[in-house]
Amino acid sequence: MKRRIFLKKIGLGAAVLVSSKALFSMITEGKDRKLNFIIINVDDLGWTDVTCYGSRYYETPNIDRLASQGMKFTNAYAACAVCSPTRAAIMTGRYPARIGVTDWIHHLDLEAKIAEGTRKNPVKYVGSRNKKLLCPPNPYWMELDEITIAEILKPAGYITCHIGKWHLGPRAWYPDKQGFDINIGGCEIGQPPTYFDPYYQNPRRSSIPTLPPRKQGEYLTDRESFEAVNFIKSHADKPFFLNMCHYAVHTPLQGKEKLVEKYKNKKKTNQKNPIYAAMIESVDQSVGKIMTVLDELNLSNRTIVIFTSDNGGLKGYSTDNAPLRSGKGYPYEGGIRVPLIIRWQGIVKAGSICDEPVISMDFFPTICEVAGLALPDDRVIDGESLVPLLKGSGKLKREAIFWHFPHYRGKDVVPYSIVRKGDWKLIKRYEGKKFELFNLKDDLSEKNDLSDKMPEKVRELDKILVKWLKETKAKLPKENPDYVKRR
Repeated sequence: MKRRIFLKKIGLGAAVLVSSKALFSMITEGKDRKLNFIIINVDDLGWTDVTCYGSRYYETPNIDRLASQGMKFTNAYAACAVCSPTRAAIMTGRYPARIGVTDWIHHLDLEAKIAEGTRKNPVKYVGSRNKKLLCPPNPYWMELDEITIAEILKPAGYITCHIGKWHLGPRAWYPDKQGFDINIGGCEIGQPPTYFDPYYQNPRRSSIPTLPPRKQGEYLTDRESFEAVNFIKSHADKPFFLNMCHYAVHTPLQGKEKLVEKYKNKKKTNQKNPIYAAMIESVDQSVGKIMTVLDELNLSNRTIVIFTSDNGGLKGYSTDNAPLRSGKGYPYEGGIRVPLIIRWQGIVKAGSICDEPVISMDFFPTICEVAGLALPDDRVIDGESLVPLLKGSGKLKREAIFWHFPHYRGKDVVPYSIVRKGDWKLIKRYEGKKFELFNLKDDLSEKNDLSDKMPEKVRELDKILVKWLKETKAKLPKENPDYVKRR
């Protein structure tokens, strides 16, 4: 019997038991001693899209205040340079390569398959005659056998709520099938049809199925923040987990008119898109509303807030990630380095800064440790608890962090894998120039490729990367026998 099925049969509903220490605390001290958890995950928010991370155009006073009350991480990474893999990694604490979700989930392709009478994840490698490599197929959903943060917390008495973007599978794999008591807006789509109620564009991109229209013209980010505040107010007397996943600042770029006009009249920098700026400010307003309701209900000291992004900013069309190179989808820092702020009042030193590399999978074991819950014992959890960093009591133990994107993207992204160890970062491509090597301490903008000058360092890092790829059973691209080279 599968572990998930067994635990559901005995009423636990997740592959974890409350530790004896946590259980004793719950019995003797009462439920009011439990901490709440809020993850605020902004879609496509770049590393420098926040004022406290260097932006001189976007205005984010509430996010900056959150940073002043918590810890700001300067070397935080998304698990992937695109959305779905990072979201799966956050929920499970596992590398996308291990889960098998290594690209964003193409739900429209699934709809076409369903129309043909097929409802299975693809297994055959994919490619075309003009591509040198065949790529492993990306699934249409994250498997239900994965254990999410919500499924960890529920047996400990937590109310769990997902708001906003999910993008980890169609209806049978929605948040309510993955441990969430409440799902508002989470479905298969990766971007909203529009940002204005009733969120309808055309039959191919129709309204958000789990977010009924409420008020004509209401801005989506405002609706999400309303739902978040309402959830917190409704469950202030219980421990809760809120997974607040804004659809913003993903395309289509649409902002509230007054805010757009404000930024049209503001002096431009390297960041200059007034619509995108308006979207960021709407997200910042939402963060402010959440902070305010926590203060009003005396929950701030009992609530850990994690603010981050699922990948780097969309370069050019939306934002500029300078001094980082490139943006969303790319293996460079602009594609994977993201803002991360964690507020844990009374524990985390206000206004502190952490330079240690951390990554999306770390939230899962962090929440487990803080909540006093054991990690699942039937699978590898790749993340490492950030509690030592948050408490200032120690460092992390891992040797390196990794990425794996075995797919083509656009015109100039070929399949790649990455390892970062210390200040060194190796990009390994499966087509074209095989390696790029950078020292991020000396070269944050990745302008100086050292791979030809330092072959021994390349071999050292590649050995670590190859070992990790084998250990996670990562699917690799392979030669395309039907490839026809263009003249």
